[in-house]
Amino acid sequence: MSADNTAPGKAGSTPAAPSSSSFPTGLRRASLNTATVKHATLAEACEVAAAAGFGAVGPWRDRVQEVGAAEAARIVADAGLVASSLCRGGFLTARDDAGIAAALDDNKRAFEEAATIGAPELIFVVGGLPAMSASGAGPRPDAGPADRDLVATRARVADRIADLVPVAREHGVRIVLEPLHPIFAADRAVISTLGQALDLAEPFAPEEVGVVVDTYHVWWDPELREQIERAGRARRIASYQVCDWILPLAAEPLNSRGHVGDGYIDFATISGWVRDAGYAGYIETEIFNEEIWAAPPAETASTVLSRYADHVAPHL
Repeated sequence: MSADNTAPGKAGSTPAAPSSSSFPTGLRRASLNTATVKHATLAEACEVAAAAGFGAVGPWRDRVQEVGAAEAARIVADAGLVASSLCRGGFLTARDDAGIAAALDDNKRAFEEAATIGAPELIFVVGGLPAMSASGAGPRPDAGPADRDLVATRARVADRIADLVPVAREHGVRIVLEPLHPIFAADRAVISTLGQALDLAEPFAPEEVGVVVDTYHVWWDPELREQIERAGRARRIASYQVCDWILPLAAEPLNSRGHVGDGYIDFATISGWVRDAGYAGYIETEIFNEEIWAAPPAETASTVLSRYADHVAPHL
């Protein structure tokens, strides 16, 4: 749930701003993103989250699709939790008509899934350059200059967001743009800063398009404070996600996230900025790390909540 923004809505409605009394408090503001316990089913993730004391989970679509959206909604509710968001939509950078149509169709299904499970936010990872052959791999041998045109690729992202805003509005689910660290610009997200994400969101109402502040991806940005303040003024902070930047990077850099407190990120300062910007919603911990994935899910959930209590909650 988002501060001063939207609550879970019904399909066909525009989300209404909840009262302040509907916001979670204390450790109940913590949400366990299912990617953090990657090998757990949705039911297992909800079970360990509820037992640890989380108030919410942030499901990924693969876990929802394994059981179907209606059953996923039941699993989350029966655990006494809510869905803080659904990951992920996006991948909007195709140049050809077939690729564009496929992206729009997939995102329409994602909005339906989000509405069904009661997630008010659909996180968008916008996609990399068309030159990519696969995530984390080199470019396609046949990739030409147009496939490497970063400016044109970002313009297509803006066009696809405009195509999808009416769908988001219909389902009462907000598009939430997630900038990714620049090391992922080639293959995962051509949007690298919070400022770029806000520029893309600006043509639309704040209940239609928001942004996520993910510490892993934006902690390095010298304009971060100003952009968080800007997002707060515009009522566009839809999610706050935390995990740490650890070194050395893994062979697959995507899987280099660590538990909060194990790396270099100043959570006290960034959390304070997010607080001062007016955000009062859930805080998701989303970690990609082979060693953490190999740990028992209950152990991981307990560690995540303990680190949240020590390093994040005191500054919110």
